[in-house]
Amino acid sequence: MEKVQVYKFGGASVKDAAAILNLRNIVEQYGAGQPLLIVVSAMGKTTNALEEIYELARKQHHYDEPLRRLEQFHEQAAVQLELKANTPAQLRFDTLLRQLRQQLEVLSPELEFDEYYDQIVSFGELLASLLVAHCLNAQTIDCRTLIKTDTTWREGKVDWAETEACVLAQLPSHLNQGPVVTQGFLGGTSYSVPTAQDPNKTLLQERTTTLGREGSDYTAAILAYCLRAESVTIWKDVAGLLNADPKFFPDTVRYPEISYRETIEMAYYGASVIHPKTLKPLAERGIPLRVKSFLDPAAEGTLIHDCQHAALAPAFIRKADQCLLSFASKDFSFISEENLAVIFSALAQAKLKINVMQNSAISFSVCTDYSERRVHQLLDLLREQFTLHYNTGLTLFTIKNYDAASMAQLTAGKRLLLEQRTRHTFQFVCA
Repeated sequence: MEKVQVYKFGGASVKDAAAILNLRNIVEQYGAGQPLLIVVSAMGKTTNALEEIYELARKQHHYDEPLRRLEQFHEQAAVQLELKANTPAQLRFDTLLRQLRQQLEVLSPELEFDEYYDQIVSFGELLASLLVAHCLNAQTIDCRTLIKTDTTWREGKVDWAETEACVLAQLPSHLNQGPVVTQGFLGGTSYSVPTAQDPNKTLLQERTTTLGREGSDYTAAILAYCLRAESVTIWKDVAGLLNADPKFFPDTVRYPEISYRETIEMAYYGASVIHPKTLKPLAERGIPLRVKSFLDPAAEGTLIHDCQHAALAPAFIRKADQCLLSFASKDFSFISEENLAVIFSALAQAKLKINVMQNSAISFSVCTDYSERRVHQLLDLLREQFTLHYNTGLTLFTIKNYDAASMAQLTAGKRLLLEQRTRHTFQFVCA
């Protein structure tokens, strides 16, 4: 088959019916002429709403009002997109809403948090993909049958061999018939469980996994890798890959082109345009990534590929809601490799990712994204061996390709709790 294009549309580009109609215009104008795979996120702030509903249901608190708001939001979009009654798409839409309610009804605090989180939040992508496919009059395929992962809930590890086999077995025949819509963020896993009647017999259980928040970019890259796609285009509400988030920094600069390596580093430090895992599979197969604006689709955007370029404008990256944790040995001994091994093991067990780390003779500090549940799990694991202190509500700033002027600009008037500088990167944590 001809080379495939992969388009990824995030939550802002499918935030309501008008946005989905704009998506259709983009597909019709720019996606015609060769096979096209469309990956979509949940609509607008749906994932946040599902997280709130999940927390309430799991604690067995009342969640009817936020759930009804979510249902009405999607039902209104369905009406505006002329989803007709008693059609297969409308029946599937009603089934998804009914299944969501049924799964919420059985939740309790005893159930494994991350596993059931994945089952609930996945409904956002399932509903959005159905509405987008209806609007485009396109085929849809369940991404959970394509991307296969392990049971690392909320951050499924991809089984690349099985995934590539599933993609190549299912997608090419569909793509030859016209555009195909699938879900971002989601994967599928299966494992054996004993039957209730006979514990010696097992039944294969199919479960939903997710690839981490904002994982739809990664989905597009996985599928492009397996299909050896011609290109991936991520449609955003910005003009391309910028040197800073325009919501927080004035006078941003667009990079017309940038290398895989530079972009991977920016994503690792928290640049919000690209998911950190997205670039690796694309770079391995030399698949270019374009970042373009769905508000101005004719504009140039940014081309990310294997290239050489002159020195780039400093990139300013901001990560809010950070936690600074400090560990000190209780007997005032040095922080040794053995101590660090214990700390790193506990961080991995609590699924806390290090954004910055720094050690002195008798203490070790890390900055992570804040999760109350995970931080307390970490404290429980380490409090017997270490004296622990932590601060929350912090912000981590990173300047990639910094200079004296950019450092002075960003640190002015801020109280720095931790700072670190390498040859090309300056980072600091502040209150």
